[in-house]
Amino acid sequence: MFLHYLELAWRNILAAKGLSALMVLALALGIGACMTTLTVYHVLSGDPIPHKSTRLFNVQLDASDMVGWRAGDEPTFDLTRFDATALLRDRKALRQAMSSGFNTAVSLPDAQTKPVFSSTRYTTADFFAMFDAPWQHGGGWSAGDDEAEARVAVISAALNEKLFGGANSVGKEIIVRGQPLRVIGVLKPWHVKPHFWDLTLGSYIETEDFFLPFSTAMAMKMGHWGNTDCWARGAAGGSSYDLNAACAWVQYWVEFARPEDAAAYRDYLVAYSEAQRKAGRFERPTNVRLRNVMQWLDAQKVLPADVRLQTWLAFGFLAVCIVNMVGLLLAKTLRRSGEIGVRRALGATRGDIFRQFVVEAGVLGLAGALLGLLFAQGGLWLVRQSPNDYARLAELDAPMLALTLGLALLASLIAGLLPAWRAALVTPAVQLKVQ
Repeated sequence: MFLHYLELAWRNILAAKGLSALMVLALALGIGACMTTLTVYHVLSGDPIPHKSTRLFNVQLDASDMVGWRAGDEPTFDLTRFDATALLRDRKALRQAMSSGFNTAVSLPDAQTKPVFSSTRYTTADFFAMFDAPWQHGGGWSAGDDEAEARVAVISAALNEKLFGGANSVGKEIIVRGQPLRVIGVLKPWHVKPHFWDLTLGSYIETEDFFLPFSTAMAMKMGHWGNTDCWARGAAGGSSYDLNAACAWVQYWVEFARPEDAAAYRDYLVAYSEAQRKAGRFERPTNVRLRNVMQWLDAQKVLPADVRLQTWLAFGFLAVCIVNMVGLLLAKTLRRSGEIGVRRALGATRGDIFRQFVVEAGVLGLAGALLGLLFAQGGLWLVRQSPNDYARLAELDAPMLALTLGLALLASLIAGLLPAWRAALVTPAVQLKVQ
């Protein structure tokens, strides 16, 4: 019977080409607008590390002075190097990592290879295990390497391709700021969106190409890119990166075996802050923040409010398109009352009529889905032309493609229920008398 319903649906659609085309276009416009904004929302609101985001926490301490202080304010965005080093030394979490970003030239000892300017992250040993870095060759460094200021480095697959043609480069030497470093690990292509461990450089930048121990970077007098918040006398005539400088610029993350362990660590942070206040380093009242990945992204408003609004508006537009489709289907149903009456007189049940009209709505929905998919691709192409840092990520993936088709079919079936029910109520005797 289903094939028979499909045949009837196709004939009826061809019999009213203009009205059918109008319904398909109305649904396609709603689906296209809805899926464009929903895809952008999906990209921006996604969990970058879903299997452990509830166990990874960002740490904030308020080490600043009293200038401009107001009760309830957020702590400084980052930690000072002194505080990050102290927390790392105490090792109160399962894993912990301090890090910061930079950009530096990387070359080979032969002096024939042109230096490659690479986004850089200097960090500590637990970083790669915390954030599940995928290894192509080798691995990361140890805590002993951090303490020894070891001249080692980890590079990305992209940088490995530029410098070594994609070969296994573990054990080979590279030159950074005139000093040799030994490659101990090569990462597989690694794309983490958003770039949650350091939002100061941009929420949707590419994952870094070059990694080295934090202590090594400090010994090599490497600089820093991103947020730097200084107070009082700041670096006091020295560098803002010195151990005792009153400047916050280091990102600090911890990992727990269980999310529940965060409560004890928060107590530790409070005790640490109180101790620093007694020592005269901290002036403000104790103010710590410990947020997991999604809480951190929400607090930093990585998902812009206008994207949420656009998504709701798009769903509202889709609802308007569905209402218009209901009206058009009802008009089409009323025009076919005579045909329905004849079918009922020939033995078709109300259920048969209802199913036939629902199948017809489904066929229109499928056509609307395919056209809406083209509209959505066009809308996403326009989004990718915008200057926003997330624009290049606006692509329909497999789940969103399936959602597009499913949403269109659901919308058309919802729109077809009332007309199908109305068609099933047609009284054959009245229609035959009119005929």
